[in-house]
Amino acid sequence: MAWTFSRPLHTLATEDQNKDAQHVWEHESLGGIAENNNPLPRPVIGLLILTYFTAMCLTFPLYGQRPTAAIYADYVSLMNSTMVQEVMNDKSITHNAAKTKAMAMIEDSLAHFDSPYTFQREQHPIDLDQLRVIAPQIVELQHAGVDLEEYSVIGANVVKSNFFNIQDDGSIVRKQPWWDKGYTIAVWWFIIFCIGTIITVKRLPHFTWRPDHTIAH
Repeated sequence: MAWTFSRPLHTLATEDQNKDAQHVWEHESLGGIAENNNPLPRPVIGLLILTYFTAMCLTFPLYGQRPTAAIYADYVSLMNSTMVQEVMNDKSITHNAAKTKAMAMIEDSLAHFDSPYTFQREQHPIDLDQLRVIAPQIVELQHAGVDLEEYSVIGANVVKSNFFNIQDDGSIVRKQPWWDKGYTIAVWWFIIFCIGTIITVKRLPHFTWRPDHTIAH
């Protein structure tokens, strides 16, 4: 399997390999299927590239994002406030109505203040029942004086994040990195896929050659 790199965008196969491929193409019936040797239309290629880059740009803010304990710390503080507790203990309404009203009060209060976690809160909404479960764990971490951004909320548990970013001074930071490793893998996968596809296509005869289907059909 010789290779030629003199004109890589034209062909990667030697002349004798191209002739052998052309002979097979024209002399074998290929199950009765007549395949032409046409290039993929350039507008289609452009559309595929545009679709990929659009998808990657739109998903970048979401890639690998996990809810941290820090984004719910204010929820816990407001949940324990007097006004919210009064609503939760209001016997004139049903239990579900009280939970809904209390959560609405918490979210309305948070909406009046700027927060670096606004985007994460929108992406990871929480209900009052789950908030009640994780609240004691968040309070315990606050009393311990740890960085809540290094703890992830997974279901009913608040656990140490599994990020492992070694800093220049040797310390370890477990915060969500601005560039997710999974995003890097997706970028490399796309590049490798495109290179593999180009190599496969360029090992075939160039699209300027047109097979004669009358020979084998």
